[in-house]
Order: sequence, then C-alpha cells, then structure tokens
Amino acid sequence: MNDSWKKRTKAVHGGTKRSQFGELSEAIYLTQGFAYDSAEQAEARFLKTEEDEFIYARYGNPTVAMFEERIAALEGTEDAFATASGMAAVTASLMSLLKAGDHVVSAKALFGSCLYVLEEILTRYGVEVTFVDGADLDQWRAAVRPDTKAVFFESVSNPTLELVDIKGVAEIAHAHGALIIVDNVFSTPTFSRAVDLGADVIVYSATKHIDGQGRTLGGVILGTTEFISKTAEPFLKHTGAAMSPFTAWVMLKGLETMDLRVRAQADGALKLAEALQGHPALNHVIFPGLAAHPQHALMQSQMGQGGTVLSFDVKGGQEAAFKVLNALEIVKISNNLGDAKSIVTHPATTTHQRLAPEQKDELGITPGLLRLSVGLEDPDDLIADVKGALDAL
Repeated sequence: MNDSWKKRTKAVHGGTKRSQFGELSEAIYLTQGFAYDSAEQAEARFLKTEEDEFIYARYGNPTVAMFEERIAALEGTEDAFATASGMAAVTASLMSLLKAGDHVVSAKALFGSCLYVLEEILTRYGVEVTFVDGADLDQWRAAVRPDTKAVFFESVSNPTLELVDIKGVAEIAHAHGALIIVDNVFSTPTFSRAVDLGADVIVYSATKHIDGQGRTLGGVILGTTEFISKTAEPFLKHTGAAMSPFTAWVMLKGLETMDLRVRAQADGALKLAEALQGHPALNHVIFPGLAAHPQHALMQSQMGQGGTVLSFDVKGGQEAAFKVLNALEIVKISNNLGDAKSIVTHPATTTHQRLAPEQKDELGITPGLLRLSVGLEDPDDLIADVKGALDAL
C-alpha cells in the first residue's frame, strides 16, 4: 500500500491480501484453527519466528488481520487489534494497561457503559479514578499527577456532544508520562485527527459508522506496535474478546463506503440542526456544527465537520419527549447510532438510565433530551418528519 494515498483510497485498498485465486472481494477465512506442515512449524509459529502466520482465531485470523491493517492505515497508527464489540475495546484498552494502585483521570461525560467500567470495574480492582469536566483544561491540569498512568475521554461525548480538546489534554498528560486513550466514535475515522493531535490509543465501536448498516457488533483498538503487541494483544488473546472472521469481512465492506456515508450523514445532520434551531417546542439544539455552539471553533480545528449526531431538549420533559418519539415516522426509536437509518433515543431512560438523577443533571441529560443519529435518508424528509412530530405538541 502507498502511504501517500488519501483516506478514501486506503479505506478501499488498505491491508488487502489475496489468495492464489486472486479474488477481488476479500476472502472470508471462516476457520478457528490452522494446520501445520510439521511439528517444527507449529513450534515456530507459537514462538512467533514466522511472520504473518496464524495459530488460532482468538489470536488472529487472515480476514481479521486485513481489517486491522486497513483501519490502522486509515487512522494513521502503527497497529490495531480488532475486538468483539466496542465496549470490549474500551475495557481492554484500560484493563490491559492498568493494575491496582494506578491512577486514571477521565472526563465525566461518557457513555453509560464506559462510566460503568471506570466507576465500578476499575475501582473494584484497586485503580484510582478521578473524574473531571472534560471541556475544562484547568480541571485536567489539577487532576493529572506524576503517578497518573492514563487519561480517558470521548472526543465528542455521548449524548450531550461536548468536545474535549485532544491536543490540550495530550500536552498536559504527556508532561507527566500518561497515555492518552480516546474513544473516538462520534468523530469517526473519516473526520479523525486524533493521532496528529496527540492521542496514543484510539478506540472505536466498529458497530457504528464502520459497519454503518446495523449488522454486526465489533470494536478496534489502535496505537503503536508496542502498545498493541505488548499490552493490548496479550490481554485480549487470553481473555477472548476476538472479532469473528465474518464480522471482519463485514467491516472491510463497510470501510469501502464509510467516507461517502459519513460525509452525507454529517451534511444531513447540519441541515436538520439548522432547521430545528429556534423551534418553539425546544429548549435548545446541540450540534457542534452550528456556528452558535460554544465549541464550534474547536470542532472546526479538530474534526472539520460537526459529525452525524445531534441532540435537542424538548420542552415538557419526558412526557413531551415520548410524544415526539411516538409521532416519528421515518426516524426509528433505537439506541444505536451511526446507522444508514436515522435513529433516535431518549438517553435518560435508555443508554444512561442507570445514572443517579444528580449525575444526569450534572451531565445535562435532562428528561426532555433526545439524541438523534442522522442516516442516509433525504434531509428534507427527515426535517419534515422531526418538525412534524414537534409541531404535534
């Protein structure tokens, strides 16, 4: 592969390995094991003296390896390891690195399951976790210590779409020798500049925009060869959160069209957000692509576009929000995002329902908040659908 290729070209051709048949579409090596020509060859593979050879699907598979190589080339990292889900990637990126007594600083505005890993699982095993307002660099400066092992945040938070200044946090953390672990789902590989801005480890739920069509679960951890091979890979090999070969093939096909899909979705999200601004049924619209968003300038420098998701707060709280949800025709009620179909969810009763009321208040997850992931439908139809549901109030 040519390193000078643009992202869209890498997303189509990166990492491709063809068999002796010269297939154009990547092959699915749907096997859990591999045969050896001799006992000596088996020994050599386990000793890793043979490059690009496989011993067991939990450790690696040719189709999965193609996906890993392609997404690493696209993101600009040295290496990658694919996982069974996005949360498997988040959990492994942290637990493979940390031990009892280590200190982590995290933004407090996170997806509910990410919060659970940090609040419940890591602390259960003796890891100290400090939460900060991710948008406030002064809080990061105050929280990061000489013994801080890692910092963790979503580059764009779920569901309130708060941006974290990756470059600013990286400068603070790197001054103390801490690793930067970024959950980059909302930025997407299409708009990501995380490596250039200082991220050491990047995590994606491939379930979202990479598949992008609601078919499979998957995740990926990206970083240096040293981090992937020495830290993440041993943990994942022995704990078993491996991506299946069929899933990897689906993800490879998803990468081919991801750039086109995500850019169209981001354009649609901006049109919808602009159309909803000032609607009398809403308290406010949250979308970093809007010029009125307080972090619009950071979004422009960090992503270039506002992404595919917007949130808006319906006047009248949960009852009114539910009426809007139930009045929608095109937009479907579900808790996924990054899909070709437009999807809306009520975070307070779904993705963040386990949080205490005071936590929801602190994070801005109000009873009327709705998170809408824009799909590939005609934006005019989506505007009519959402405005119609709001007008019905």
